Formats: sequence, structure tokens, C-alpha cells
Amino acid sequence: MLIAEEENGGNMEDEADKTTCRLLMLPWEDVLVARILSHLPLRQLVALQRVSKQFRMLIRLFFNKCTSFDLVGICIPKDAFHSLVKDNTVLRKLSLESCSSWLTDEELLPLLSWNQRLLTVDLSGCVGLTRHSLVALSLTCIHLRHLAVARCDFVDCPSMRSLADHCKQLRSLDLSGCCRLKDDAICYLAKKCVLLTFLSLAVNENITGESVEEVAKNCRGLEHLDLSCCLRVRDQAIRTVAEYCPKLQSLKVKHCHHVSESSLEPLRKRNVLVDVHPPPGRERLSLAVHCGPYVNIQV
Repeated sequence: MLIAEEENGGNMEDEADKTTCRLLMLPWEDVLVARILSHLPLRQLVALQRVSKQFRMLIRLFFNKCTSFDLVGICIPKDAFHSLVKDNTVLRKLSLESCSSWLTDEELLPLLSWNQRLLTVDLSGCVGLTRHSLVALSLTCIHLRHLAVARCDFVDCPSMRSLADHCKQLRSLDLSGCCRLKDDAICYLAKKCVLLTFLSLAVNENITGESVEEVAKNCRGLEHLDLSCCLRVRDQAIRTVAEYCPKLQSLKVKHCHHVSESSLEPLRKRNVLVDVHPPPGRERLSLAVHCGPYVNIQV
């Protein structure tokens, strides 16, 4: 019914009014907001605002009570963004990757100050931000658990140190493509955020085995590590990861040309998922060795 109202542009106002009145007579907070609107995708919620003034009020109430604002795959204008989140103070999850074309500190900083209990934030690709946003996030949202700032040039060593000092409860951190970060910042992070279970340092030529080993020695609960395209990482760092991270489940080392099978094989034996295949013939040799005394391998 609601979709038909939008498509007809209000041509059947009398019928719409009757049906709308019946729907809006239900308790707004206890029924419409909590049990109905919460099951609709964001795109439809935004569209519902155009049905009537009452629906606009209802949708605003919904977003005021909303704990998750996830814009993955949905591009909304800046004005619509302001309208939806301007009165929200209870957000726990905020994903703004789709807003990267217009998002700046001016839009983000007030939102952070209103929502100090954020647990998950995704700012991947938001190149219009500056280090002030990351510093403000670290100072304001000290209970942060998950942060993604992939491909963000504003992430530098000072802002990373601020994050490490104030957000020690971090569990996952995506720093893919943050090329301004160097070993000293990652080493500092590893000593402060020891609860990390997911870390991506992918696509950063500044990262060496020094920071990878520091991560391994301090973050022993690490489960997922992405070192893709970290060209300066070598076998010794991977061996340290294998030694100090018994809970490791996956390791990405694609295009790490100085990482060889000699350091990866012990991880494979522990069923760690590695994103590069062993050299040709290695699997057959491993199978032969495990077959026991019935196989005679001659070199």
C-alpha cells in the first residue's frame, strides 16, 4: 500500500488517508518503531518520509531511537543525512562508507559528540575527513570495539597514537591502505590494544617485520591478520606470528614476495587459512610424508 502511494504521487489521497490512519493509530514507539520499521531496509524508510507529514514524524522518531546507522550500498544526500541523525544520541553502530563523496569533519564531529557510546564505526574511504575526526573519535568513544578506516589518508602516526591511548578495548581494526602509518605507530598500537582479534595492515609498504612481530607478541588473541601487499614483511615475522598467536584462524600474505612456504607451512598444519597456495608439488609431498612407513621417498 505504501509503495503504491509513492508511485501514484498521492493521486488516491482519500483511500490513502483511511489506510494511513489505521496504521498510524498503532502505538508508535512500542509497535511501529520497535516491531515494524526495524525490519525495513534503510532505503524504504527514507522513501516513507514522502508519504505524509505524519510518516515523516514517525520516521524521525524511528531514527532518534535507532542504535545502528548502516549506509552500506546506499548513497544519501548530505541534507537527508542531517535530517535522519541530527537528534540521535543512542547510536552503537555507524557505517558511513557510502557517504565518502561528501562527508567532512563538519558533518561527523557533532555526530560523534552526541553518540559517545559508539562501539562500531566504519569510515572506510572517507577521504574528506582529517585527523581531527579520528582524534575526536578516540577521545569521545572510549568504548569503541570495531573501527575501519581503510584507504583513509588522514590516518597518521599522531592520530593512531591517540586511538591507542584511549580505545584500549578495540577488538578489530582495519588500516588497509593507510600508507602514512609506519612501524613506530603500529608497535605503539600493539602495546596498548592487546585485545585485538582482527587487524589489517594491508597495502602499506612502510610496514616491516618489526611491527608485525610486535603485534604478534602483544596481541596473542589475534585470529585474523591481513598483511597483503606488505612488501617488506619477511619469513621471520610470520614465524613469530605462528609462535605467539595460537588462536590465529586466517592469514593474508598475497603479494608478500619475501614470505615463503617455509614460514607458512607450520600455520597450514594448524589449519590456519592462508590466502596463497603452496608451491606445485608441495601438497603431494606433504601427503606422501603423512602416509607413513608404506611410502619410500627418495631424493
